[in-house]
Amino acid sequence: QVQLVESGGGVVQAGGSLRLSCRASERPTSTYTMGWYRQALGKQRELAATISSDGHLNYADSVEGRFTVSRDNAKNTVYLQMASLKPEDTAVYYCNVHITYLIESDQDYWGQGTQVTVSS
Repeated sequence: QVQLVESGGGVVQAGGSLRLSCRASERPTSTYTMGWYRQALGKQRELAATISSDGHLNYADSVEGRFTVSRDNAKNTVYLQMASLKPEDTAVYYCNVHITYLIESDQDYWGQGTQVTVSS
């Protein structure tokens, strides 16, 4: 059971920056992707950015060029550096670990969520 602890949310003015961190309690032994999803009030949860165990990056079109996802494998930690923030980036940001198994079903783990609020 992987546990995820997030930090770094807060309130920032439009155009500002924030950095989110998420530390996993353990490193999965199978192939896995770490990343961030977000959910704005009244909307569905959506992908923001992910990074696979082999370094493949995936960004939502809405954050491409402004957000940077990275990981520190030694610390079992994934980061989301957010720049040029916009009010529409306001959401609860959830850390995710997606584990892919050869035989068993894929497994998803979620953090508790951290609020990011961008004021205009």
